[in-house]
Amino acid sequence: MPAEEYARRRAAIAEALGDGVMILAAGAPAALARDVEAPFRPDSDFFYVCGFPEPHAVAVLRPAGEHPFTLFVQPRNRERETWTGPRLGPDGARELFGADAAFPLGKLPERLPALLDGARRLFYEPWRRPGLDHQVRRALDRLKAKERFGARAPLEIVDPGVVLHEMRLRKSEAEIALLERACAVTVAGHRAAMRRCRPGVREYQIQAALEAAFAEGGGRPGFATIVAAGRNACYLHYTSNDGAVGPEDLVLVDAGAAYGGYTGDVSRTFPASGRFSAAQRDLYRAVLDAERAAVRMVRPGITVDEIHEATVRRLTSSLVDLGCLSGDVERLVAEEAFKPFFMHRTSHWLGLDVHDAGRYRQDGRARPLEPGMVLTIEPGLYIPPDAESAPEALRGQAVRIEDDVLVTAEGGRVLTDELPAEPEEVEALVGEAP
Repeated sequence: MPAEEYARRRAAIAEALGDGVMILAAGAPAALARDVEAPFRPDSDFFYVCGFPEPHAVAVLRPAGEHPFTLFVQPRNRERETWTGPRLGPDGARELFGADAAFPLGKLPERLPALLDGARRLFYEPWRRPGLDHQVRRALDRLKAKERFGARAPLEIVDPGVVLHEMRLRKSEAEIALLERACAVTVAGHRAAMRRCRPGVREYQIQAALEAAFAEGGGRPGFATIVAAGRNACYLHYTSNDGAVGPEDLVLVDAGAAYGGYTGDVSRTFPASGRFSAAQRDLYRAVLDAERAAVRMVRPGITVDEIHEATVRRLTSSLVDLGCLSGDVERLVAEEAFKPFFMHRTSHWLGLDVHDAGRYRQDGRARPLEPGMVLTIEPGLYIPPDAESAPEALRGQAVRIEDDVLVTAEGGRVLTDELPAEPEEVEALVGEAP
C-alpha cells in the first residue's frame, strides 16, 4: 500500500476528529500453544490508519496537536531481535510509516496525558485491551486532577468505528487493487482444491493443496479454511477438515486468501467423483441460479436486504420444485419455512476483515449500495440428513456458491469470475492433473 494512501486516510480522519483525539492499538500476538505465538496480524483499524506491521504498537491521532500522528512502538533490542526478527523501532516508524513523532512503547504513560489534554472527545474502544485501558484511565485521571491548573480531559469517549468503519466500507483504487490480487490468489487456490479432489482423499489433503496455492501466490488464509465432504457440509462453519471424501460426496470448500491485509472469500461445491448425480445437479443448479440472479441485482441504490429477500424467494421456490417443501411460495417465505435449509444471509461486506466493518443499516433502514463497496454473494441450500420432508437422494447434501463483487457506477463487477461455477466446468476441473 503506498504511503500516500495512509496519509490520505489520516487527513480524512483528521477532518472528522476536529479537536478530538483517537487512540488505536495494533494488539498482541495470539497464543498458538503454551509458549508459542501464532503469526501476528495487526488490528484492522490500526492497520488501516498506518500500516505499521509490528505487535504492541499504539497510534495516537491528534490533528490539533503539535504532532498529529504519533506512534509508540517496541524499541530496537539486539537480543530480542535475534529470536524474533528485526524491529523497526521509533526511527523506522517515522521514516517508513510517516509518523510525525515516534517513541519507545515504554514512554506511552508519560506522554499520553499531554496528547489527550484539551481534546473534546476521545475516540477509543475500551474493554478490549486491559493493559492499554489502564494507561488511558490513568492519563484521564491525571488530567482531571489538574483541571484547576488548566488541564482539560476529554468530555466523552466515542467508538473509533464511527469514523473508521464508514471509511473502510468504501474502497479506494489502491484497496481495490489489493482485493483483486487477493481474489486472484483465492481463485488459484480453489482450482488447486478441485484438482486435488478424488474419492478416498482426506479433507485436509484438499485443504493442503488449496493453501499451498495461496502461499505460491504470496497469500495466506484470510480465515479458517472449510473443506466439508458429504454431510459435513451441512455444518456451516465446519473446520475439522479431517473426514474422508466418499465417492458419492459433494465437497464444499469455503476459503479465501489474504494479500496485503485484504482477503478474498469464495465458496465452491463440486462432486468428488467428477460427475454430479441427477439429484445433486438439480440442487446445484438451484443455488447457482440464485447466485447468478443475486449478482445481477448488485448496483448502486439497491440494498443488501433487497438482494437477500429476492434470494430467499428464489430458493424457496426451488425447495418446492425439489420436493423439500410444499405449498404457496409467498406463504412459505412469510412462515420462514426455508430456514431449515437456508439459514444465513446472502451477503456480507469484504475487505481487511472477511466480515468487514461497516453498518448494514442507517437510521433504521437498510443502507443502499454505493460504488466502492465490496460484498459477497453466497446463497446455499443445506438438506439435513434427517430432513424427512426431503427426497432421500437429497438428504445430507449441501451446496454453497459464493463470489466477491465490487459495486461500480455501472453495476456489480465480480472479482472472482475467473473461477468456474457452471456444473460442466466444475466437473472438468475435479481430479484434473495439474
